[in-house]
Amino acid sequence: MVKEGIAGDDLLHPTNDGVEKSSAGDWVTNGDSVRSAEGQVTKLYTRRWFMVLLFSSYSLCNAFQWLQYGIISNIFMYYYNVDHIAIDWLSMSYMLVYIPLIFPVAWLLDTRGLRLIALIGSGLNCLGAWIKTGSARTDLFGVTLFGQLICATAQVFILGMPSRIASVWFSSNEVSTACSVGVFGNQLGVAVGFLLPPVLVPNIEDKDQLSYHISIMFYGTAAVASLLFVLVIFVFQNAPPLPPTLAQAAQHSSGDQYSYKLSILRLLKNRNFILLVVSYGLNTGVFYSLSTLLNRMVTTHYPGEEVNAGRIGLTITVAGMCGALITGFWLDKTKTYKQTTLGVYIFSMVGMLVFTFTLDLGYLWLVFITAGSLGFFMTGYLPLGFEFAAELTHPESEGTSSGLLNVSAQVFGLIFTSAQGEILEKFEVKYSNIFLCCFLAIGAIITAFIKSDLRRQRANQEMAHIGPVQCNADSHEVPALLRS
Repeated sequence: MVKEGIAGDDLLHPTNDGVEKSSAGDWVTNGDSVRSAEGQVTKLYTRRWFMVLLFSSYSLCNAFQWLQYGIISNIFMYYYNVDHIAIDWLSMSYMLVYIPLIFPVAWLLDTRGLRLIALIGSGLNCLGAWIKTGSARTDLFGVTLFGQLICATAQVFILGMPSRIASVWFSSNEVSTACSVGVFGNQLGVAVGFLLPPVLVPNIEDKDQLSYHISIMFYGTAAVASLLFVLVIFVFQNAPPLPPTLAQAAQHSSGDQYSYKLSILRLLKNRNFILLVVSYGLNTGVFYSLSTLLNRMVTTHYPGEEVNAGRIGLTITVAGMCGALITGFWLDKTKTYKQTTLGVYIFSMVGMLVFTFTLDLGYLWLVFITAGSLGFFMTGYLPLGFEFAAELTHPESEGTSSGLLNVSAQVFGLIFTSAQGEILEKFEVKYSNIFLCCFLAIGAIITAFIKSDLRRQRANQEMAHIGPVQCNADSHEVPALLRS
C-alpha cells in the first residue's frame, strides 16, 4: 500500500549514528541511498563515473575529427587543390547537419533512452572515420567530405548527452560536476584536434609524402573510434536500476504520457530559457568560428607557424577545460547559476577583446597568454549553459533543452564562421575579431535579463523538506504528492 504523504510524527528525525529514520521506522537514508521498510527508492552506483567517462571518450574522438582539417587548412587546400571555403565547410558541416537532425534525435533520446543514442553516435563516428581512411589521395576530396558528413551526423547523437547522463546517473549535488566531465571530453577532443594534426601532417610540398602522413592520422583515428564503439556495445547502460534522486524517482513514477511536441511548446514559452538559448548560441557560435578560422588568423601574422597555431588552440581548450571543471564544482557548492553564468560571459567578452588587440603585436608568447585567458572563460562557459538550462526548464527533458541550446549554437556558428571568413579575406584579422566581440557584448546583456528560476533545485529542496515517502517495493512508485 502506498501512502499519499507524510505528516506530523512521520517526519524524519536524526539518530545518533547519523542515519535518519522516521518515527514509524519506515525510512532510512544513509550515504548514497534512501531506503524504506519495503524497498529502496534511490541509490548512487559507482559505475556512474565509468558511464560519463566512456561517453566523454567517444565525444573526444568525434570532436577531434571536427577540427582535424581546419587547424591545417592551408595544407589541405594545397593537397586537395581546393579553396578555403571548401575546407571551411568540412568544419561547418558539423554545424549544418545538426540543425535539421536534432529534433528527431532528441525525441529518440527522450523516448528510447541513453544506450540507443550512445550506440548510434559512437557507431557513426567509427564509420565516418573509416570512410576517411580511403580519402588520402589528392583526387578524393569528395570521399573525405562524405566521411566528414557521417561524423557530423554522429555529433548530433553526442552533444545533447552530458546533461541527460548527469541527471539520470548522478545525485543533485553532483550533476554540475558530472555535466562538466561530459563536456570535458568534447573540449579535450577539440584540444587534441588543435595539437595533433599539425604534428602528424607537416607543411611539405611532396604530395606523396603528404598522403602518407594524412593516412597515419586517418587510420589512427579510425582505430581509436573502433575501440570506443566496441566498449559502448558491451559496457554502456541505459540507466541505473534505481534512480539517483527523489526528483528522478518522481519522474519515473509519473503516470503522465510523455509528449515531445508539448515539451517543445512549453520550452518555447519559457522566457528565461529562450533568453539563454540566444545568449548561449552567441557565445558558442563565436567559439566555433574562432576554432575553425584560428589557423588563418595566426598564420596571417605569423607565417609558417601552423604548429604554434595548433598549440594556441590547445591552450584555449585546455584552459577552458580547467574553467569548466572549476565552474562545475563551484555550481555544485553554491548553486549561483545566474551570477556565475553572467560573470563568465563578461570575462569571455573581455578575453576576446584582449586577444584581438594583442594578436598582431608580434609577440607569440603573449598570444599564448591571452588565448589561455580567453579559453578559460569562453569554453568554460559551455557546461554552464547546459546546467543553467536544466535548472530553468525542470522537469522537461535535459536532452530537449540542451538540443535547443545546441541548435542555436550551430546556427550562430554557421553565420559567424561564414561572415568572419569573408571579413578575413577582405579586411584585417582585427576587424573580424571585433565583429565577434560585438556579439559577445550583446550576449552578456541578454544574460543579465535572465531570471534565476532554479526549478530543479527547488524541486529537490521541497522533496527533502517533505521527506521520503513510503514506496511500493515492487514498483518503487513515488506518491502523487511528490509529483505535483
